Amino acid sequence: MPSIFSRIVAGEIPAHKIAETDDYLAFLDVMPTATGHTLVIPKKEVDYIFDLDDDLYAGLMAFAKKVAPAIEKAIPCKRIGVAVVGLEVPHAHIHLIPLNSIADMNFYNKLKPSQQELAQTAALIRQHL
Repeated sequence: MPSIFSRIVAGEIPAHKIAETDDYLAFLDVMPTATGHTLVIPKKEVDYIFDLDDDLYAGLMAFAKKVAPAIEKAIPCKRIGVAVVGLEVPHAHIHLIPLNSIADMNFYNKLKPSQQELAQTAALIRQHL
């Protein structure tokens, strides 16, 4: 059964996309820890990030590196935090999270933005790509 992220890639589930290439996709987390919290995935479904082949892994990091500055320009913050947890969805992914304090990285404190708020945030970030 495809992961929820593979279903997003296939267009079966809508997402607030930030950036996309043939191999990678960045989209907003619908239950973010901070406004602008973005997930970056390879389109190829691989459960564990360290099971990605070297080229796909390096490409994922390079893609995330291009997305992070756009988030930082769009969302006032001190830095963009990077996290790989890998337990919640069986599809390798990187969390890019705008940080003003370490508390912004608390995965137990989730925001509940509306679809309209997510759409506005995604549009704002895309303006900086």
